[in-house]
Amino acid sequence: MPRHDIPIDPATPDIAASDALSSEPAPASSVEVVAPPIVHANFSIGDIVRHRLFDFRGVVFDVDPVFANTDEWYEAIPEQMRPKKDQPFYHLLAENRESSYVAYVSQQNLVSDAGDEPVDHPGIAGLFTDFADGRYTLRAVHRH
Repeated sequence: MPRHDIPIDPATPDIAASDALSSEPAPASSVEVVAPPIVHANFSIGDIVRHRLFDFRGVVFDVDPVFANTDEWYEAIPEQMRPKKDQPFYHLLAENRESSYVAYVSQQNLVSDAGDEPVDHPGIAGLFTDFADGRYTLRAVHRH
């Protein structure tokens, strides 16, 4: 019967499966796994937020606990304005005076929207149902 309590190190693929079932312990990995810091999101899905520096607002439709975009995207931000990566980042259905779009914004650059106006974005109907008390209700089922 196979033993399930013996760790198998994926970094050493040359260890045969039969070796993993032996009574010898697997070689220790030299890679240390470090958990990300615990972060707390200030906003929830359905909340309407406004950018702290730029003139746009949007509704939150997803939250990443830490930065989860590409290095290319991050490095395109001027260095003096780059947010820290170890904070929540929000996916927004955003709008400004000219257009609607999807935005990816760090928590440090968002504030609650004080208005009670809904966001005018064509993607809202596919993700949310009602708008009440300044926030949207997420649909129970999403279909493409």
